[in-house]
Amino acid sequence: MTEIKIFDAVNKPTEPQKQEVIDFLFDNLEKYGDPKKDIRKAIDYSTKEFVSFGGFTMLMKKGQEILGAVVINQTGMGGYIPENILVYIAIHNGHRGEGLGRKLMSKAIDYAKGDIALHVEADNPAKFLYEKMGFTNPYLEMRLKK
Repeated sequence: MTEIKIFDAVNKPTEPQKQEVIDFLFDNLEKYGDPKKDIRKAIDYSTKEFVSFGGFTMLMKKGQEILGAVVINQTGMGGYIPENILVYIAIHNGHRGEGLGRKLMSKAIDYAKGDIALHVEADNPAKFLYEKMGFTNPYLEMRLKK
């Protein structure tokens, strides 16, 4: 039986729990991931370890094994920019194709207050799950890196 665990500003992870989530996301995001320091920063943002709008980090576990994780940060916006951004979602590479991504995404959508944005590479196979869950691509993102 799977269980959902949520970390936020009130229910913060211990340092070993946080490191376990960082390692899980780093290992299972594979080529779509970021350095561990960036993953830590997103989790710390979600749990308000520094001044931020917060958010949450959600885990799907079976016993001691993490099956999936999602990190959502609140943007402090609303309307013209969604209230939340889905920063990371990953399913254990040994459990893909079992419907866990849809289940975890549904739980995260239900738990989040307000709309959710996400960034996804065009070749990411998870793009199809996001579309099935109702995400659309109404804009072309452009960035200026300074």
